[in-house]
Amino acid sequence: MADVSLAAVTKRFGDTVAVDDLSLDIADGAFMTLLGPTGAGKTTALRLVAGLEKPDGGRIVIGRRDVTSLPPAARDVAFVFQQYSLYPHLSVFDNLAFPLRAPARRLPENEIKARVSEVAALLRIDSKLGNRATKLSGGEMQRVAIGRALVRRPAIYLMDEPLSSLDAKLRADLRLELKRIQAELGATLLYVTHDQVEAMTMATTIGVIDAGRIVQIGSPREIYERPASLYVAARLGQPSINIVPRHLLPDIPAPSGAETIGARAETLRVQRNSGEGARGRVTWIEHLGDQNHLHIELDRHELVALVNPDADFAVGDQVGVGFVNPLFFDRNGVRLVR
Repeated sequence: MADVSLAAVTKRFGDTVAVDDLSLDIADGAFMTLLGPTGAGKTTALRLVAGLEKPDGGRIVIGRRDVTSLPPAARDVAFVFQQYSLYPHLSVFDNLAFPLRAPARRLPENEIKARVSEVAALLRIDSKLGNRATKLSGGEMQRVAIGRALVRRPAIYLMDEPLSSLDAKLRADLRLELKRIQAELGATLLYVTHDQVEAMTMATTIGVIDAGRIVQIGSPREIYERPASLYVAARLGQPSINIVPRHLLPDIPAPSGAETIGARAETLRVQRNSGEGARGRVTWIEHLGDQNHLHIELDRHELVALVNPDADFAVGDQVGVGFVNPLFFDRNGVRLVR
């Protein structure tokens, strides 16, 4: 594996700047996720590292080697796309072996067999090696697509939302599998997604991207607890962070220039018939089994609080809402520190 560095990389498509002066360092063996909405520049950044797009400026270094002007085949990367892109007429074994039989890196058949068997066992599809690709489930096909990259043992794995087309149960299963495999291999992996759950559960480092620029880099916990801006705060957390104007909570000490106050659902303290905190009214209760989401109207602003399923609340209850460890943002959405 290898470390990867992007230095002031820019990519334009006509008048549109898809990646804007992007600098990024990915440590050897790291699992980095680029997180952002559609159109933020995530996939373009991935394609630039792969060599599928040529930058208009900046440098790309993989394993201390400048690859900015090199074609994809010379960069030692493996790309997993959103769609499976398997060869339907081939067996699982031959799909996995295909990259190892390419003229540029052809291996002896005994070594191909050993490597394919190892990866198939890692992905838990070793019992499917004789099956045609068309006979697999969606989750199995995606495992084969991932496995075809793993057999390569490249400097870095690049993955473009490979789980987004799967159903919720398969996504959850493969998130765990992919993280386990990355940890076992010690692989360097750059993964792009708009799914905050994928970013939080798999990555060692998250880079939040907006309009082609990295706006914050950190561990999932750092990004969640100490977002640099309202934009970053809204990217992580389900339900989304609660945001209210500063003037609604005059009793909370706030730094100078604070325009809005943010609070995660789990940090709100809700008490029925309480005179403490801001006064609101329960408008809806979502029963989720192990927890409830309590929707509260506070002066025409909706808050969502996380409460125990046996909490004694009903729609229409007047409640007091306390803000524990709130976040403060200025008029431009930049987080302020007390």
